[in-house]
Amino acid sequence: MPSRLKLPLLTLCLALAFYAGEASAQGAKASSAAEFARQADQLKPGQWVWAPNVAQAGPVLIYVDLSRQLASVYRNGVRIGVSTVSTGKPGHETPTGVFTILQKDATHHSSTYNNAPMPFQERLTWDGIALHAGGLPGFPESHGCVHMPLEFSRELFAVTSLGVTVVIAGDAAGRVQATSQSLLAPVDARGAAAAQRKLDKEPYRWTPELSPAGPLNIIVSKQDQAIVVMRNGVEIGRSVAQIDDDDTGTHVISVTRGADGNPHFVYMGLPGHDADQGRELDQATIERVRVPKGFYQAVRPLVQPGVTILVTQSSVGEDVMGRKLTVIDAVVPQP
Repeated sequence: MPSRLKLPLLTLCLALAFYAGEASAQGAKASSAAEFARQADQLKPGQWVWAPNVAQAGPVLIYVDLSRQLASVYRNGVRIGVSTVSTGKPGHETPTGVFTILQKDATHHSSTYNNAPMPFQERLTWDGIALHAGGLPGFPESHGCVHMPLEFSRELFAVTSLGVTVVIAGDAAGRVQATSQSLLAPVDARGAAAAQRKLDKEPYRWTPELSPAGPLNIIVSKQDQAIVVMRNGVEIGRSVAQIDDDDTGTHVISVTRGADGNPHFVYMGLPGHDADQGRELDQATIERVRVPKGFYQAVRPLVQPGVTILVTQSSVGEDVMGRKLTVIDAVVPQP
């Protein structure tokens, strides 16, 4: 084939694949929590359900489960949307970790794949990973992005803002939800890889001046018996911890504002942990985690509505195989 025809043909193929996937996508809106739960449990590839009235205000969090190829949207700790997705295929795997939305572009076109359309793009990394509308064949087939149905992408785009937290977990190839991989790939203020800073003999380190503002996330590693605090993608604190818990699952806890106006710690009902949905963190569970008094006193005032707490068996440093996960891009979000 003459070289001058290759790129136009690639554009056509990408466009046809995108619109073919969207043509079969089906969605529904639910008006009650019960109706929403029933529809969310029966989704087939290309389908989605959206129920924004279940929680009309509060911080938004997005959880992408690579194992089940599902994306769940939470607002103020309540699940308001679920969609089937298609993530990265072998060789182009979607990275796991905790990210923030860095940029939003409703009419974005790829600068890598010959101007291919990526409607309602919400950028997670500056090297090309994003949420956007795309093909949904029922299995991982993207080049690393998270493909979603067009209408679901439109609804999601309308309720998110820059800095919203996106958690990506699981294993698209092995179809397992647990991971022994590292949870922390440290970055500097420009988003470049930074050297891991160990505690050595210190019980904890607290350096909030490294990142004075931005979204705050707390990672609790039961494997390492450690806690890491990230703000705007920069590690600002790390502490040893005593975590008396033999639960091997991954849990995401969102700090929400309750009807009484006070912060509440509410579990996200992640796939496989549906019973967690809306359950508040009880005092008995809190008391299973012990940290140095100085670290607690430094972190506690920062734990306000919108903060996400990730509890995991994963490590918060490189694992024995040298693998890493990304925890939040350190570059300041851009409109």
